[in-house]
Amino acid sequence: MIERLVAIMARLRDPVSGCEWDRAQTSASIAPYAIEEAHEVVDAIARDDAEELRDELGDLLLQVVFHARINEEAGRFALPDVVASIADKMERRHPHIFGDAAASPGWEAIKAGERRSKADSSALAGVALALPALMRAEKLQDRAARVGFDWPDSRGPRAKIDEEIAEVEAAAPQDRAEEIGDLLFAVVNWARHLDIDPEVALRAANAKFERRFRSMETMAGPLEGQSLDAMEALWIAAKAQEPKPIA
Repeated sequence: MIERLVAIMARLRDPVSGCEWDRAQTSASIAPYAIEEAHEVVDAIARDDAEELRDELGDLLLQVVFHARINEEAGRFALPDVVASIADKMERRHPHIFGDAAASPGWEAIKAGERRSKADSSALAGVALALPALMRAEKLQDRAARVGFDWPDSRGPRAKIDEEIAEVEAAAPQDRAEEIGDLLFAVVNWARHLDIDPEVALRAANAKFERRFRSMETMAGPLEGQSLDAMEALWIAAKAQEPKPIA
């Protein structure tokens, strides 16, 4: 079935009879769409919407086929090379399934060896710049922790948060953005030590805020012109309407 999609992309990219927009694209120009589609996949999963998830996975697959076609035209690689590369990687990283389990160095050791074989051999290599900032902070911290650069327990990052708050409050206006960044990084570290995914936690907080704010609008209509005290009362009422968690 994927051959049909590959053929459609080849037709769209045809230099004579293809689509003008599709022919003009490069991997760089369509890169943001891959990020967007990945987020839409995650959103469909969070909403447990199987039909939407099917469609969003298709959109994400299209990005893979699109990039592969662009690079095939440039003589770099084609879709079969992409598939072979990930298949080889999965077998290499699961020697206990596909190879000699007794000789297996373990998942993390295998990945570390792969990183060392590349030009950038840092323990932080491969943490994508395009990741959401909270997720990237967590991954950087995880990588550093693997080589022992980490607090022994959650008390360290918790104390660091107080230190960073003090630095924000003492900072000159031009330095506050940097200090806020340090504070957010410390909060991510604390969440990591508490086994909480900060990206998931913030997504939930965003959803909760949106849900309650929309409830306020439902109760009172447009909020422009309302006093802060009135909106605070609406917020409390919206919060009270939500189901109480089961003990």
